[in-house]
Amino acid sequence: MKHITVYPARRVITMDPGRPFAEAVAVMDGRVLSTGTIETMQPWLERYPHTIDDTFRDLVIMPGLIDPHTHFTHSAGYLALHYIGPIPSPGPNGINPPLKTRQEVIDKLKAADAAEKDPTAPIVAWGLDPAAQGGNLHRDELDQISKTRPIFCISYAPHFSYLNTPALKHSNVTESTNVHGVQRYPDGRLSGVFVEIEANRLALGGMRGLIAKLGGAEGLRRMGKIAQEAGVTTSAELIFGMGDFEIEWNMYSSTVNEESYPLRMGLVTLENAIHHKHGAKAVDFLLSVMPRSNDKLFFHGVKFLSDGSFPAMSLRVNFPGYLDGSNGLRNDIPWDELPERMLPFWKAGVQIHCHANGDEAVDASLNALAKLQAMQPRFDHRFTLEHYCISRPDQARRLKALGGAASVNNYFVHYRSQLHAREGFGPDRSEAVARLGSLEREGVIFALHSDYSLVLVPLHPLTAAWAAINRIALDGKTVQAPGERIGLERALRAITIDAAYVLGLDDKLGSLETGKFADFAILKDDPFSVDVMALKDIPIWGTVLNGRLQPA
Repeated sequence: MKHITVYPARRVITMDPGRPFAEAVAVMDGRVLSTGTIETMQPWLERYPHTIDDTFRDLVIMPGLIDPHTHFTHSAGYLALHYIGPIPSPGPNGINPPLKTRQEVIDKLKAADAAEKDPTAPIVAWGLDPAAQGGNLHRDELDQISKTRPIFCISYAPHFSYLNTPALKHSNVTESTNVHGVQRYPDGRLSGVFVEIEANRLALGGMRGLIAKLGGAEGLRRMGKIAQEAGVTTSAELIFGMGDFEIEWNMYSSTVNEESYPLRMGLVTLENAIHHKHGAKAVDFLLSVMPRSNDKLFFHGVKFLSDGSFPAMSLRVNFPGYLDGSNGLRNDIPWDELPERMLPFWKAGVQIHCHANGDEAVDASLNALAKLQAMQPRFDHRFTLEHYCISRPDQARRLKALGGAASVNNYFVHYRSQLHAREGFGPDRSEAVARLGSLEREGVIFALHSDYSLVLVPLHPLTAAWAAINRIALDGKTVQAPGERIGLERALRAITIDAAYVLGLDDKLGSLETGKFADFAILKDDPFSVDVMALKDIPIWGTVLNGRLQPA
């Protein structure tokens, strides 16, 4: 006989627009059976054995929060490296302190060099923020720390890597190297700076296994705990397979499928990686592994990249470029070749996610989508622009016309907009970063994500919603581009049901409706009752996954 558990609450927020609020939720076999009151549930309760569980009677239940764009594998590894970033960051041994200046970064690297007794053992560090710490590192500067030991430094948003001369030799990079993204001094020598996927594969290829090993299963568990404490019950790895596909799969499979692992995980495969190995048969390979999926760990879609990073300042923008007259880089695939590379996945019905940070890259990505639609029109394809940081209102209208969606990193409004007004992109574009109001006005479905931990923001969807509603800069008072603010209900949709839509899961989760997974975020206060400026500060009791209670 099936058993029902009913959870009364101070309030149940369903995210079902027809029945938005309830007083209780009933769960059977790990799924939502009913929302309403104990009285309205009587047709069920009269027929089946049931328990009234008062655990959440004074708390608020809402759908489990969704962060649809994270990087757990590589984040777990990076968090175990020597840390050289400008903000406090979690590591295996607690919180790593911030390094505020470039000299502090150099001193940290010198200390790591002095502590390692083997003069040829590599040092690998992560976390540099060029905008906040005096620009990019370079070869000659790192050579002053050691001319015998390979030193590999990776930017916080790992679109840049910095190598000294021994590291160049370690990675077999010669002065004759001609790879997109490999930077040089004005005299033509290698500068030790590598930008974007192709260049970083060359620079860090031999280190990726070490980095992944440093994270491992325990690192994935740490990442899962960080997410669960933020109320997250579903996330997605957006560069799956960047290292060794099967090693990454085995690590995710053995860890995420543990009963105690607190969330569901989607795997969005990096096209560059499977194209590098399988060429024209990349789509066949991806289709062949999809049957490995289950309700807790599942393959979903394919990831392309059209430009670089917002915080690391390698994205591509239109006129007038950056403040210093430069511009960023397109990524691994020339823009005019994007439609051809995307087409096999498009024809196979595989959802495409395309990284596009700057407005020039957004144009290139929209052009690719338009060509795909011209070659083979599709409905409900959910082609998703990832990040969508610097954009124009007309691009939101075009995205809607082409049937696309957006997954937006809007944390930057708070954490980076004032910095990049001075360093990088100028005030107009930096103030208007993450134009959610424009997307809403044009009817585009969008989600909010953190990109954790590969950018300098927390994994905390309520903070993303807070930033979307208020658009308060880091000074705590300036409202950035007030016309791009959205309301509370839409912001909560972007971290629940609309985030589920972006991952193709809106029929299974994202709202509390009959038949959907019983995945809940349990809050200690009501988002609809607190002041919107306090939204990010609501304490989180924990989560429920598949009906199983998971206190934080």
